[in-house]
Amino acid sequence: MRTRLVAGVAVLLLALPVPASASGPLKTVTNRYVGSAVAVQHLDAEADYKKVLTREFDSVTPENEMKWGVVEAVRGQYDWSGADAIVAYAKKTGKSVRGHTLVWHSQLPDWVGGLEAAELRGVVKDHIRTEAGRYRGKIRAWDVVNEAFNEDGTRRQTVFQEKLGDRYIADAFRWAHAADPKAKLYINDYNIEGLNPKSDATYELVKSLKRQGVPIHGVGIQGHLSLMYGFPSGMKENIARFAALGLDVAITEADVRIPLPVTPEKLDAQASYFGQVWDACHAVRRCVEFTTWGFTDRHSWVPDVFPGEGAACLFDENLRPKPAYARLNP
Repeated sequence: MRTRLVAGVAVLLLALPVPASASGPLKTVTNRYVGSAVAVQHLDAEADYKKVLTREFDSVTPENEMKWGVVEAVRGQYDWSGADAIVAYAKKTGKSVRGHTLVWHSQLPDWVGGLEAAELRGVVKDHIRTEAGRYRGKIRAWDVVNEAFNEDGTRRQTVFQEKLGDRYIADAFRWAHAADPKAKLYINDYNIEGLNPKSDATYELVKSLKRQGVPIHGVGIQGHLSLMYGFPSGMKENIARFAALGLDVAITEADVRIPLPVTPEKLDAQASYFGQVWDACHAVRRCVEFTTWGFTDRHSWVPDVFPGEGAACLFDENLRPKPAYARLNP
């Protein structure tokens, strides 16, 4: 997902009650990785942002800094500055890194889409080998393929699907494993939280990949939810069926959008949604990670993408914990 600056939400939150202090940082209340997506410009420019991130989380995911359109916008010209800075920050502060993402149809350089199939296959292989190889031994887990399915469970017709066919997913995992054999490799998608056609298709795919001996280690469930819709049905059962295949499961991009304006009642409902995701993960031993897509409303992507919705994170724009934080850390 993209990250955009937010305006106008802080005023709505100033009058709302702040939860009592919780028992300690989120990273200390679970035996799972607890992470947040991170933007390097905020790490560099905002001491309070960096302080809360460092205190609360033991895993970080670069929001944009490892995406193809950032690292190689012009063919053969690489910019690793942002990714390197986040990896260095993680090493210095004792955090693990989730790499995001190697193969995704969005935020893709324009030059990739025009390639013919044979050249495209070689370019994808080289991209994975170059990026995963650069961070070999420094990345705990990679989102190797991101958002491969439509809502009805059919394959999304991306440039990779159209030109390389179904095999591109298995190939991507094999190339990633060759580049960094110790990293855990995931397929990642949104709207696969509950039992539905999209999660069914993901389940059938990973079952097939496992049967073929493809080195896939986990399923990433993004967890972008909204109070405008009911909580996904059967989330715990869905996580459990992926785990039963011998896979790890990660909540990779959790947030809960609120229809504006914010009210105490909506914040309580948001806390319930966050809590249900947290509980569903904790109910299954192989759900190994709970990562939010950013932790503060100050920098949430939501208002720009979903007009009329916002305040989707655990902390408000002033970095005060919201009821959702207290629900995860009683």
